[in-house]
Amino acid sequence: LLKVLSHIDSILRSPRAPPLIFRPSKGPVQNYMEENGQACGFEHLPLTIEMWADQLIALKDLHRSLRKLSLELLPWNTKDPQDNRESLRVEDLQLIVDAILEELEHKEKSSQTQSLQTLSAIVSHFQKLFDVNSLSGVYPRMNEVYTKLGEMTNAMRNLHELLELDSSAPPTVVVDTVGKLCDIFNKNVTEQVQQLLGTQDIHSIINKLEEHECFFPPFQALIQDLLCLLEISNVDDILPAVQNLK
Repeated sequence: LLKVLSHIDSILRSPRAPPLIFRPSKGPVQNYMEENGQACGFEHLPLTIEMWADQLIALKDLHRSLRKLSLELLPWNTKDPQDNRESLRVEDLQLIVDAILEELEHKEKSSQTQSLQTLSAIVSHFQKLFDVNSLSGVYPRMNEVYTKLGEMTNAMRNLHELLELDSSAPPTVVVDTVGKLCDIFNKNVTEQVQQLLGTQDIHSIINKLEEHECFFPPFQALIQDLLCLLEISNVDDILPAVQNLK
């Protein structure tokens, strides 16, 4: 037993052992063992071995957690590096961690590549939609589109208010409403022209316009001749000038 304890004690004292594992006790027991020439340090072995046992149990728990994480991130990798051994090593856990890290790095690189491809496709699509020949013209055209969009948004908002439409009404409703207003306006103008010319049909309006076209040029020429003969410049002065000639 002493041989086994001495072997364990030598392991704990070796440079490879963690620095916090070997803690020689101080007190009457230690002094008694030193005075009687017996090996010292054995009294801390049960605590150290108990701590090791707890760490081995925790190592198994850590292994189960890492396996769950590995199955979530690497579902195709069903092989257990432990190979169902009862004992666990840190190297087994390190293999799982390395596999997870490698997959994450691969996904990150793939994501960056896909992002660049997606951005390139977006820029190309914008160039086709808005007829931009070069990359240097993308930003100016974006600014132009943004400005035009703002102007259209303001115009549509004003039309909604003027036409007393709901703000959620689509542009087609706005166009239809404006069209109806134009029809009403044109109808009113036609009725006013008919009342002014004293006719109710379009053919009569055309006839009256033709009569006016035939009559007005000779009448205008006559008036111009009278103004020249009477040496006046105002049409209203023609009648008084003619009366004075009598």
